[in-house]
Amino acid sequence: MRKSVLARPAPRTLALSVGRGLAVVLALASPAPAEECRLALVLALDVSSSVDTREHALQREGLASALVDREVVRLFLADRPVAVHVFEWANPATQVPLTAGWVLVEREADLAGMAAALLSLPRAGGSGQQQTTAIGAALVHASSALAAAPACRARTVDVSGDGRNNAGLAPRQVYGTHPFDTVTVNALVVSGATRGEVDPNGDQALNAWFLSNVVRGWGAFSIVADGYEDFRRAMKAKLLREIRTPEVSGWPNRSDAG
Repeated sequence: MRKSVLARPAPRTLALSVGRGLAVVLALASPAPAEECRLALVLALDVSSSVDTREHALQREGLASALVDREVVRLFLADRPVAVHVFEWANPATQVPLTAGWVLVEREADLAGMAAALLSLPRAGGSGQQQTTAIGAALVHASSALAAAPACRARTVDVSGDGRNNAGLAPRQVYGTHPFDTVTVNALVVSGATRGEVDPNGDQALNAWFLSNVVRGWGAFSIVADGYEDFRRAMKAKLLREIRTPEVSGWPNRSDAG
């Protein structure tokens, strides 16, 4: 019986086979495209009627000052850029951006420019004109903003507020209908708005409400400001925690609530 003989590929065919195999190996070994930035950060500021003109100024000044703080600047510039989107929110129809889309922070001047804009732009709506507090609607806007964000390693939303949601979708409803599974949501809770009301522990109850209904995702947290006079300190502490590398908020991605 004649033994079967495997035909050897022609030299050119062999070369093509080796070349294709090498290309596949190299493709598998090549790193994935690098992210444009390490964090997409949305800052949502409460301008509902509970925030009077003086408090609004303290909130804007506090954020502007925190953005140009030396320690904050150093962390912003310590690694790949951070992309920032800032907006003010109040009732379900009021979400007004304070940045022109996303600001990719690559230089100290980017932070200085953002801070200057915050101090010069008019308030969204006006004091006393926004009678309801729609945190759910603010989260919907944040989700839309993140959909247009640069390609970043992590995504974080920070909601500042001094009251509970009382209009429109509740935050947990938004989490059930919008893509927040890979987003960290933190809170900056401004105390003082509920003092003197029926609940003697109003501030503690407000923070507990934010922790239960708003704070969400891997590494999520809440920071409490002792009134708007303390907003700058609280915002600086929050920014330092969110942008610190390599432990960037929102990474690794998880969808745990609370």
